[in-house]
Amino acid sequence: MSRDKIRIAVIGASGYTGADLVRLALRHPAMEIVALTANTHAGKRMEQVYPHLAGQDLPALVKNDEVDWSGVDAAFCGLPHGTSQEVISTLPEHVKVIDISADFRLRDPETYAQWYGRAHTALELQKQAVYGLSEHYREKIRDARLVACPGCYPTATLLLLLPLVRAGLIETDDLIIDAKSGVSGAGRGLKLNTLFCEAGEGLGPYAVGAHRHAPEIEQELAVAAGHEVRVNFTPHLAPMSRGEFITAHARLAKGASAADCEAALRARYDDEEPFVRMAPEGILPATQQVRGSNFCVLGVREDRIPGRVILMSTIDNLVKGSSGQAVQNFNIMFDLDETTALLQAPMFP
Repeated sequence: MSRDKIRIAVIGASGYTGADLVRLALRHPAMEIVALTANTHAGKRMEQVYPHLAGQDLPALVKNDEVDWSGVDAAFCGLPHGTSQEVISTLPEHVKVIDISADFRLRDPETYAQWYGRAHTALELQKQAVYGLSEHYREKIRDARLVACPGCYPTATLLLLLPLVRAGLIETDDLIIDAKSGVSGAGRGLKLNTLFCEAGEGLGPYAVGAHRHAPEIEQELAVAAGHEVRVNFTPHLAPMSRGEFITAHARLAKGASAADCEAALRARYDDEEPFVRMAPEGILPATQQVRGSNFCVLGVREDRIPGRVILMSTIDNLVKGSSGQAVQNFNIMFDLDETTALLQAPMFP
């Protein structure tokens, strides 16, 4: 490969987000995959772990400490929280990092310790981290060395709510967020509730009142509102492999209407953002409209209860909610066309 390509490593390549990152990177004209790590699968070929990636001439999986980082320009990190900060702390300064884990998303170390059950051990790196919601932090991402990609639920929620909060169209003291995610959002590790017989043909909530994405959502909404924000956030596990759907219920600000909310979202995204769009007129957002893609589709409807609005957002949790957004941030960091390798149409059915 040409040496003018940007050499990347995928740390934690054997997870769902790592595998989807590799899938996207394979069609990126500026990327050269030079290292794939997966400690538990070290020594295997990627196609032995993910047969759908066979025939791609990928490097073998190795342990993190076996990578020659002098030959790496950028690293995507898809490790579990806690592990990610430890590994990133050891990387040479010249390596730009796009972290897909939760370790650098929360700006307050005390909030991180409260929600993740351990003290943050990389506080200097935490101070450098830029929150990687591409459409809203583009300028900061461009100059960053470490970008913390948002969680999947925060991505779908914040793309929907941030413009409305900034415009003062909805009240922030009465936000109800009903969230649903495909089973891949729980990761590839074996868990009772994600077994086919447990998750198939059913729908149920989890982490009620205690999901770790709630403080992340509150953190960003507070920045937009200029004051503390608390949200009622309840996630549900849906019997599908990938996909995410958010239904948010909000009280309109005095004098505001659902039509104002739709107009504000169109004004923010329609002419400026290639990946965020309103659902076509007369059609409600649905996960089938974004599956396998980096797109986010939004919708607005007036509630039958006067003074309230129903807001909808859908993404693919593994693409726009994870690896796709990571590639989008990579493109921004390296001054490439932001849409590179990400314009594939959604898969349907």
